[in-house]
Amino acid sequence: MLIDDIPDVEVLLALAPEELSPILLRRAAAASQNGMFTTETVTGTHALYPGPIPNSRGYPIGRRAEIESAVAEAWGWLGVNLLTAPASGINGQNGWLVITRRGTNLLRNGNFEVFRQATAFPKSLLHPLIADKVWLDLARGDLADAVFFAFRTVEEQVREAGGFSTGDTGVKLMRRAFDKSSGPLSDPTQDEGERDSLSHLFAGAIGSYKNPHSHRTVTITDPREAQEMVILASHLLRIVDSRRPSNAAANAGQTLSAGSR
Repeated sequence: MLIDDIPDVEVLLALAPEELSPILLRRAAAASQNGMFTTETVTGTHALYPGPIPNSRGYPIGRRAEIESAVAEAWGWLGVNLLTAPASGINGQNGWLVITRRGTNLLRNGNFEVFRQATAFPKSLLHPLIADKVWLDLARGDLADAVFFAFRTVEEQVREAGGFSTGDTGVKLMRRAFDKSSGPLSDPTQDEGERDSLSHLFAGAIGSYKNPHSHRTVTITDPREAQEMVILASHLLRIVDSRRPSNAAANAGQTLSAGSR
């Protein structure tokens, strides 16, 4: 019964859907028959409230509306995040569910907290070039892979936008691309100090977050730290986008037009 995991009704009601969800998922796995279960089996009336037997355990019946709302939200969260899904055929039509491959992997690997943090991370913050792979890597707990891919993409886009060869890599590439005097991706309309600082930013980011992954196995254990890193990579990618020759020319034209008014 759910009360065995969460004896205090106030604690139950204080949990967010994504915090209650792993408990329901584990209960669903234990209650599955032939790989299927129903929400009624796991969190039906018999599983939540005291029964007719004297001294039976359960949550206060007077809090029923609040309890069932919290439980329904948690089941909804599991479905939206594809951790549970309807069973195939007539079983699914009759309310039977299965734990998906993703849900099974989370139960097996114990990475639910990592997944929860990843799903709370807005994918929309990521640059389109890296969004799909990086978000999925974060959700899987492959934090180092997500960071390496993000900053390798930065390197590739700088190389392409600046017209460099495949042999141009790493910090040296960033220094050349954003050189305050001759860099093809440097903005001559900016203050010299700003141009120099941007060169430092790109070189430092690649040197700190991409190069170590290229030379040795790097371990990242904090999902928030990985999220912050890939947000930085996305910001750098958007700067590169704005410095591509066609975009830079368009931006310069808009600036001249505004200045002539």
